Amino acid sequence: MKNNDTSSISFTAHYTGYVWYKNRLSHQAFATKQGFAYYQLLKPIEVLAKGVIGSDIKTTLLQRHQLLDRELTQLIHQHPDLQVLELACGLSPRGWRINKKYPYIHYVEADLQGMAEQKHQLLNKLSAINPTHKVSVCNILVQDNPDSLESLLQREFNPNKPLVVITEGLVNYFKLDDIMPFWSRLAQALKAFPAGFYLTDVYPKVTQHRFYHWIQFANKTLKVSSRSSFSMHFEQTDEAALCFKACGFQQTTVFNPDIELNERPTKGGALVWVLRAEV
Repeated sequence: MKNNDTSSISFTAHYTGYVWYKNRLSHQAFATKQGFAYYQLLKPIEVLAKGVIGSDIKTTLLQRHQLLDRELTQLIHQHPDLQVLELACGLSPRGWRINKKYPYIHYVEADLQGMAEQKHQLLNKLSAINPTHKVSVCNILVQDNPDSLESLLQREFNPNKPLVVITEGLVNYFKLDDIMPFWSRLAQALKAFPAGFYLTDVYPKVTQHRFYHWIQFANKTLKVSSRSSFSMHFEQTDEAALCFKACGFQQTTVFNPDIELNERPTKGGALVWVLRAEV
């Protein structure tokens, strides 16, 4: 992993946060002026994409969020003493919602320094910072550092209780060769807990999609606007499972929103998957 500065992609947190707010998944406090501006700016593009491709950015954001919420809720019901770490939390309302519904669940949100400070201030205004819900700093790219994943896990979590780690809207901002070392470190770290789980979304290589060239154009646009290496990973679900096994996860399940969600299937196929991996 070469570049430790991922702050350039943080503008997407504003847009995503506003989408969640507009769809009643979040509190107004999570909706920023920047998010509103991006939401209005992208409206024409979203309408075009929905009409031509059958899906848009907003649709994939809601699909992945809904499936991640579903899997997390199931894990909480299976493991009442579950601990949760949401990395690259941005303006995600998940921690706020889970803490309200399951106040006994230990939930830590983490992000880079600037975003973590902003999130802490936001939650503090909502009186949502408490002994079971907090915000911490973490940079997934560093090791042997107080901000590393390993330091955060050691500092904030009970090794005698199960743990689930969540990343949403993160991994596709890295090339596969750059994110795999993090997955390997995560799998190794989770083995220190009696049960360890990882929930994430991933945007697959939709090379067989009939609107593949349109999707490629949209991805290139995102690369330029976010100054990042936004990449799509995996052509088949089996490929994803094999990759996670190579990183140290014993079992991986891939969820396709076209199959899992009770809504009309996307023209040409879903553009996002959700994965649940276990060590």
